[in-house]
Amino acid sequence: MADGSIYVPRDEKFTGGSPQVMYESFWVQGREARLKRRGVFAAIGLIGGVLLSIRFSLPSFWTAVTCAGIVAAADTLIAWRSHEATAVWRGERRGEDRTGRLLRRRLGKHGYTVIEGHAIPGKASIDHLVIGPGGVWIVDNEAWPPDTDLARYGSKLFFGEKSGGPVIKELTNVASSLAMLLSRETEMNITIRSMLAVHGGKILPSAEPRGTVTAEGVTLAYPRRVPRWILTHESEEAHLTDEQVELIARTAARIMRRMYL
Repeated sequence: MADGSIYVPRDEKFTGGSPQVMYESFWVQGREARLKRRGVFAAIGLIGGVLLSIRFSLPSFWTAVTCAGIVAAADTLIAWRSHEATAVWRGERRGEDRTGRLLRRRLGKHGYTVIEGHAIPGKASIDHLVIGPGGVWIVDNEAWPPDTDLARYGSKLFFGEKSGGPVIKELTNVASSLAMLLSRETEMNITIRSMLAVHGGKILPSAEPRGTVTAEGVTLAYPRRVPRWILTHESEEAHLTDEQVELIARTAARIMRRMYL
């Protein structure tokens, strides 16, 4: 898929000249600048703490030190999260592992079942199949460089300067094919909606909730936003019972085993 598979690292990743290696090198080189910036922020926090202590008659020393510590810790957290957001793209994390944990932890208590798929090099695959009272979803994972803009222009999705068409078509074709098989074997009318969990890249602001964009029948969202999106966009037509969820899950697991044999 886009910018190569997140399951099978490209050879160039190990040559020393790949974008991932260059990014990590620049990150290490920027440590001194980050520490200087953090020191400036801490000094501003210190001054703010002194002013607060005067305004509200608080212990000046501890108030100042606490404010400085909070500001420095916040800057450290922001920098860490920015670096961690590229972990899948850099090959240090597996996107499907992270998204799978989030889906199971946040959707399980709402009656959803999450079935994990398997990557098959050269073939379309399903990362996560989510089945619950509000319907059925396929969630795939994709990784992009941190400076890649992911946006909707008109009715189309673009990943950087590339059209998202090929990626979207592959995902929607898999969803359509699986929905047809599930409908036939369960004798239910099943529709599967599609999502891409975005690891790296920047989802540009749109009219939708922050950190999400929808076009061409697919919603892009950062991993932590995927479960909430599913819960807040449950299908009014679905209303699946516990028995139906279990039937669909058993059937889907059987179908997916056949797919991976």
